Amino acid sequence: MNYLVLSLVVTLAAFVAADLSYTDKYDHVNVDEILDNRKLLVPYIKCTLDQGRCTPDGRELKAHIKDAMQTGCAKCTKKQKKAAKKVVKHIRSKEQDYWKQIVNKYDPGNEYTETYEAFLASPDESK
Repeated sequence: MNYLVLSLVVTLAAFVAADLSYTDKYDHVNVDEILDNRKLLVPYIKCTLDQGRCTPDGRELKAHIKDAMQTGCAKCTKKQKKAAKKVVKHIRSKEQDYWKQIVNKYDPGNEYTETYEAFLASPDESK
């Protein structure tokens, strides 16, 4: 009986821990290469806006973008936080119309603006 309870607790803890952060499966994606090439960037943006097809990593991004905005990327890995800041700053400065569409889709009432703006302004964590 004790073994069963212990097994259940360990399994439950594993599920809870897995939910505390996003997968790092796509952390190897070269964000700079995408940002430097509009032909690569725009399909990712359109994926998040339901305006185009999604790659597997695009689907992963789309699945978590709202939560990341709501929580200030609380479930992001350090690498994801750094990349998210870089991507958002790029889109806001170079793709303003798309940024407006993203905000309208994922935060139409501007409920999370303070949260994600604080995240964007925060210093980068060390690696």
